[in-house]
Amino acid sequence: MAKPTATKDKPAKPKDKALVIVESPAKSKTIKKILGDNFTIEASFGHIRDLPKNDLGFDVQNGFEPQYNVIPEKKKVVDKLNELAKKSDKIYLASDPDREGEAIAWHVREALKVPDNKILRIEFNEITPKAVKSAVDNPRSIDMDKVKAQQTRQILDKLVGYKLSPVLWKKLGNYRLSAGRVQSVALRMICEREEEIEKFIPVEYWTIAALLDKDGAEFEAELSKYKDKKIEISNEKDAQKAVDYLSAKTTKYEVAKVTRKQTQRKPTAPFITSTLQREASSKLGYGVQKTMQVAQKLYEGIELESGAVGLITYMRTDSVRISDDARDAAKEFILGNYGEKYYPETPNSYGKKEGAQDAHEAIRPSYPERTPDSIKEYLAPEQYKLYKLIWNKFMSSQMTNAQVANKTVEISAGDYILRASTSKITFDGFLKLYNDDEDEPQESKKIPDLEQGDKLGCKKIMPKQHFTQPPPRYSEAALVKALEEHGIGRPSTYASIITKIQTRNYVEKLDKALAPTLLGRTVSKELVSDFTNIMDYKFTAGMETLLDRIAENKAVWNKVLQDFYDPFMETVGKAGTEKVVVESGKTCPNCGKPMVLRTSRKGQQFLGCSGYPECTTMMSLNAEAPSEPEACDIKCEKCGGECVFKVGPYGKYTECLACGARKPYRRSTGVKCPKCEKGEVVERKSKRGTVFYGCDKYPECDFTLWNEPTGEVCPECGALLVKKILKKGDVIECSNKVKGCSYKKEIGVHDGVSEEASGNE
Repeated sequence: MAKPTATKDKPAKPKDKALVIVESPAKSKTIKKILGDNFTIEASFGHIRDLPKNDLGFDVQNGFEPQYNVIPEKKKVVDKLNELAKKSDKIYLASDPDREGEAIAWHVREALKVPDNKILRIEFNEITPKAVKSAVDNPRSIDMDKVKAQQTRQILDKLVGYKLSPVLWKKLGNYRLSAGRVQSVALRMICEREEEIEKFIPVEYWTIAALLDKDGAEFEAELSKYKDKKIEISNEKDAQKAVDYLSAKTTKYEVAKVTRKQTQRKPTAPFITSTLQREASSKLGYGVQKTMQVAQKLYEGIELESGAVGLITYMRTDSVRISDDARDAAKEFILGNYGEKYYPETPNSYGKKEGAQDAHEAIRPSYPERTPDSIKEYLAPEQYKLYKLIWNKFMSSQMTNAQVANKTVEISAGDYILRASTSKITFDGFLKLYNDDEDEPQESKKIPDLEQGDKLGCKKIMPKQHFTQPPPRYSEAALVKALEEHGIGRPSTYASIITKIQTRNYVEKLDKALAPTLLGRTVSKELVSDFTNIMDYKFTAGMETLLDRIAENKAVWNKVLQDFYDPFMETVGKAGTEKVVVESGKTCPNCGKPMVLRTSRKGQQFLGCSGYPECTTMMSLNAEAPSEPEACDIKCEKCGGECVFKVGPYGKYTECLACGARKPYRRSTGVKCPKCEKGEVVERKSKRGTVFYGCDKYPECDFTLWNEPTGEVCPECGALLVKKILKKGDVIECSNKVKGCSYKKEIGVHDGVSEEASGNE
């Protein structure tokens, strides 16, 4: 690894021609507006160099020295950067302010064919004039400790994936399977939660409430004690015993104690990456990917009336601290818009979380004075909602505590004690802008004014049976929280971890929760069995700590790798490679034998009868075997006979009851084929699995589209309009584009991760 050339050169003067290299072109307009015409802004589009795909790419015998190559798709980018660099007096590397960004800056410097003393590193936590200009005025050398930490992570991940994946291939007969140092541990979490749910035994318990009356004012109280001890009712017999006593006409109800207490609710810290992802999930229903994609756009810059403006600080952080300037701006806004009673005497501060890198600020608005509603017209709906969430959270974190009046009433009924509570917010404070628990009522049900000794009437006793519930499956947000609590992964990795385990078909979403597939559970079981250390939560968290120590120059990167490598390779050598037969728990509908996990030559997973080749029954991986074929109104194209739906290894298909002809079921778009005007445009797949759309009369009609038709026609040429998913958002455009029609209409961002957004994932 080449050492950086330290420089104390002054930043570029106005007469200098300076090149600023950023990761994403989306930042270019925002930064160009700030720095002016003497600066050329160009993007590297994320990483430009990487370890080779089909080889480890590092020399174990030579201190794990890596061999990086320019990514083939980035050769033109590198050529352009070199062309611009040769014409520039100074080159500023302005990739994102984290380890990944530092590594990208180093890779760019290594690829530039100009003297190192022309190249400077700058970083900023927010894209504002003050932050960007300050960065240019205070450049530095590349932090090689951060680069080494990131390089170590990359080598570790490559090593684990490169050595563990072949073990899975041999055991499960599928060369498409993969294992990862962190993603496999996340998969283990999801699988273990599923096992908890399956093994869970519900426990019965009862609650009993009484509808009481004081001078015509009714309220409910719940049974809480028996003979001054907390009551726990576990069966109907005990519940009925209490109900009989409380319902008896001889039972007298009297207020035994009234407790009044003033409490305060404190605001919570501004967002960090994990808390933003969790709140965006619970309040907005956004997945982790979508949250980070939208946040990336807000950080890089939105076109306002005055031009491109970065609206939030960097969104990959584990720090809750904020700058003095941000605190002062928040104070000025709160005092000016809400009054002195909403700003605390001493500004709120929040302690550093244990294990946090604390590299840069919490996620907050770059310009607190830009309220969400003041710029709503310039934002897409998703951007507005997320910006409002971030703005409200930050502002509320700087406001005063909420004041709450609580009253608890204990009511005696012989040996039983019932309890009723109420609370009322007497001063909203920070709740004026943000409530961490939207389900929490601002004011609970009222109870009448009661004093000790008051006699009460009983209208009704209401027993209710309950059963304890199993722990819920992880949502994406809950998994992020669990990973954070275990110290696994870092803010820049959460989204990619969750994405990988889903794209590998190890995990699927069921009702917004993450559930392991049969394949995922099998992979996790085999990895835990053979690689106990690698799959251990504490071991994985410990590696994160070692990476932190490398970044702080407290550990030697290649020694960390060597200490990991030797025992790891010994474990790999001992790992079993015997073929694993994975039973699905389902039985063959034709012969009754177990259905097992199988893999096609193309690597596709399906369930096949264990009685093969005598029985050739197959079904899709997660589908239930149909007890009988499903009726449908489709006619056989060969003989015109009645057809039924069946499920095979590659999904649904139709089978003729008369001649036995089979045909894959194609989802119809409901759009009539414009070429033959007889068929319908349906969803199809190429031999490589790529989805496209074509006429269902194929091969008689060869009409095809690469994008799904909307059913509408182009207002300019009359051809079909299609929905096209792009990295920067979805658009509606004319399908006749290749023949010259340029009609296009943007319809907003989507859940996929753009190239700009994925630079640090």
